[in-house]
Amino acid sequence: MASVAESAPRFEKTAMSILVAVSFCHMLNDIMQSLLASLYPLFKANYDLDFVQIGLLTMTFQVTASLLQPLVGIVTDRWPMPYSLPVGMASTFCGLILLGNAGSFELLLVAASLIGFGSAVFHPESSRVARLASGGRHGFAQSFFQVGGNAGQAIGPLLAAFIVLPNGQHSVSWLSGIAMVGIVVLSWVGNWYMSHRRKNASKAAPSRTLPLPQSKVIWALLILVLLTATKNVYMASVSSYFTFYVIDRFQLDVQQAQLMLFLFLGSVAAGTFLGGPIGDRFGARFVIWFSILGVIPFALLLPYANLFWTGVLSVVIGLVFASAFSAIVVFAQELVPGRVGLIAGVFFGFAFGAGGLGAALLGGFADSHGIAFVYRICSYLPLLGLLTIFLPRIPKHRAV
Repeated sequence: MASVAESAPRFEKTAMSILVAVSFCHMLNDIMQSLLASLYPLFKANYDLDFVQIGLLTMTFQVTASLLQPLVGIVTDRWPMPYSLPVGMASTFCGLILLGNAGSFELLLVAASLIGFGSAVFHPESSRVARLASGGRHGFAQSFFQVGGNAGQAIGPLLAAFIVLPNGQHSVSWLSGIAMVGIVVLSWVGNWYMSHRRKNASKAAPSRTLPLPQSKVIWALLILVLLTATKNVYMASVSSYFTFYVIDRFQLDVQQAQLMLFLFLGSVAAGTFLGGPIGDRFGARFVIWFSILGVIPFALLLPYANLFWTGVLSVVIGLVFASAFSAIVVFAQELVPGRVGLIAGVFFGFAFGAGGLGAALLGGFADSHGIAFVYRICSYLPLLGLLTIFLPRIPKHRAV
C-alpha cells in the first residue's frame, strides 16, 4: 500500500511532444557526431593517417565534450539557459562545414572540437528538459531521450556509406542541413523550457538532501563513474575500430563493414530504449546489474567468433550493454537530487571522454600489435563490472 501511495504524486502527465522533440534532436545531434567515426577509413586514405592519429581525432572530439559538459551542467544548474540548446547545435553546424572542407589533419581536429563543443552544450540541458517533461517517469524519459542519440549513431554510418563515401569528403557539408533543422526545433524547445520555468517560478526548489550518508553517495558515484568508463572504453573500441577489425579479419569491403557497424549501433539503440522502462518497473540498480554483468560472457567470446557469430554477438552485446546507461544516469540523479545538469554533464561528458582517451590508447596498440589484439584486450574490460556488487540501495521513500 505504501508503494502505491508513494507512486501517485511521482507520476504526472508526461509532455510527450517535448520528449519527442529532444529525442529527435538527440538523433540529429548524434547522426552528425557519428559521421566523424564513420568516415575514419576515408580520412585515413585521404590524409594518410595512422591509427594513433585516428585515436587523436576521437580523443579531440570526445575530450572536448567531456571537459566542458560538467562545467556546463554546474552553470546551468544554477542559471538555466533554455536557449543554449540551439547555440550548441550551431557549433555542430560549423564543425560539419569545416569537416567537409578541411585541407589538413589539423583542420580535421578543429572540426572535431567544434562538434565536441556542440555535444557539451546540448547534453546537460536537453537531459534536464527530458526530466522536466517526464511527469515522474524518469527512467522512461531518460531512455526515450537517449534512444534518439543511439538511433542517430546507427544512422550516421549509413549516411557515410551511401552519401559521403560515394561522393567524397566535401559531401559532409551537405549534411549540415540536418543541424539547421535541429536549430529550429531546439528554439521551440527553448520556448517551452522558458514557459515551464515561469509557470513554476513560485514553487519551492527541489530538495537537495542526500538520500544516503555523504560517504556512501561519493562511493556509489565513483563506482558508477568507473562502470561508465569501462562501458564506454569498450564501446569506443567497437565504434571507432569495428570497421577496421571486420575488414582486416574477414576481408569485407568498406560498405559491408559499415553495415556491420550499423547492426551493432542499431542494437545499442534498442537496448537503450528498453533499459529505461525496465528501470522504472524494477529499479535502476537491477538494470545496472543485469546489463553490466550480463554482457561479460558475450564480450569474452567476440574476438574468437567467425563472421556470422561476430554479427550475432555484436547485436547481443549492444542490446545488453546499452541498457545500463539510462539506468546509471537515473541512479546518479537519485543519489544527488537537484543536480540534474551536473550529473548529466559528468556522465554524458565522462562517457565521451573515457571513450576518447581509450580510443587514443587503443590506436597505439592497434598500430603496434594489430587490430585483433585490441579486441582481445577489450574483451576483458566488462569484468570490471563486478564492482556493481558494491552499489548501495537507495531508500524507496527518498528516491524521487
